[in-house]
Amino acid sequence: MTSSTPSQNALDLTQDLIARALKCGADAADAVLFEGVSFDAAFRLGKLEEITRSESQDLGLRVLIGQQQASVSTTDFRPETLTALVERAVAMARSAPEDPHCGLAPAELLATSFPELDLIDAHEPDGQELAALAAETEETARAIPGITNSDGAGASWGRGGVALATSKGFAGQYSSTNFSLSCAVIAGSGKEMENAYDFHSAHHRSDLKSPEEIGATAAKRALRALHPKPVASGAYPVVYEDRVANSLLRHFAGAITGTGIARGTSFLKDKLGAPVFADSITIVDDPHKKRGLASKPFDGEGVANKTRTLIDNGTLTTWLLDIATAHQLGLTTTGHATRSAGAPPSPGWTNLHMLPGISTPEELISDIVQGLYVTSMFGPSVNPTTGDYSAGVSGLWIENGALAHPVNEITIAGNLIDMFKNITPANDLSFRFGTNAPTLRVEGMTVASA
Repeated sequence: MTSSTPSQNALDLTQDLIARALKCGADAADAVLFEGVSFDAAFRLGKLEEITRSESQDLGLRVLIGQQQASVSTTDFRPETLTALVERAVAMARSAPEDPHCGLAPAELLATSFPELDLIDAHEPDGQELAALAAETEETARAIPGITNSDGAGASWGRGGVALATSKGFAGQYSSTNFSLSCAVIAGSGKEMENAYDFHSAHHRSDLKSPEEIGATAAKRALRALHPKPVASGAYPVVYEDRVANSLLRHFAGAITGTGIARGTSFLKDKLGAPVFADSITIVDDPHKKRGLASKPFDGEGVANKTRTLIDNGTLTTWLLDIATAHQLGLTTTGHATRSAGAPPSPGWTNLHMLPGISTPEELISDIVQGLYVTSMFGPSVNPTTGDYSAGVSGLWIENGALAHPVNEITIAGNLIDMFKNITPANDLSFRFGTNAPTLRVEGMTVASA
């Protein structure tokens, strides 16, 4: 049973590998094949720097003998290599330590039909088209007064495919295309220079932001960062611009993945069924969002996946589980397995997003006497056991309900348990990434200036 196919023989190859593993002595096996092709053009200071094209294939095999398992991978598909791959995997499994929780997804949990997710654009651009997009993007940014240099603009296209088969009877595959545009420029001169960027990615060319918008946004961000001023350290409200607000959702999702919960190392390990966010907050994971950047018709173990509300009016409703972590916890997988070629599955997430609030971003800051508006972030650090959080950021200072002046070399800190309970979302949710959030306001964070 197939969705849009990565290649004609992808499933045949994975199923043949499984058959070989069973014949060689494995009790069970699964195989996954990743295929990809990409085309990139880079433009800087009005000149084409490079055009590159690459193709890749990565084949992974996991074999199980009783409660022992091993995973191997290869990019060499010659028959003699695959024969050696199977033999090596079975030998490794025989010598591996027992894992009482490993296993394949049972037949009753496997996907038997695949939704149409509209992840394929039939148009394949050539190098000239990509170069023209990159050139137009950089030209737009450099034409804006105050922009003095450029780190370049890039345009890319890619097509990737995944084929997965298991000895429990699952066989499925899907593919997707991706278009992206980026631009990074510098404003100012001498010791007063700031850089900034913009980036956008979409499965379909028609959904991609225009070169004019990408270039203009990169320039605007660089210009508004000029001439930063110091601020006094203290406790302030912090507002995360929507493009960086998704980092808080990633920290949340990481804390509810089955690995940390089963080990007891997550700061949310005792919070299932309890309030974690304010009661106005709802967070959803949707693997079947049409044209979603993280959409997929089944999970990394072939399990039927579906939309799940992870936070319902502030309350944590579920963990993110694969077969192994679900077994450890005495639960059933939630269909959140992710997969690479050379390792066993592990839990993850797909199109994760927080539902928007009712206030505009401007209304969200309108009553802040002094606070911080974060526009970029580097080096975020989270203690997964305690939830202690810190990050280096830059952005704009808020004074009397308005954005006042740029700031940089700022550190913000708090504890995610407290931060989650004090989040207020704006109404500007957009789906730009795999994980998305609207502009978010967090009360009472520690802000320290260098």
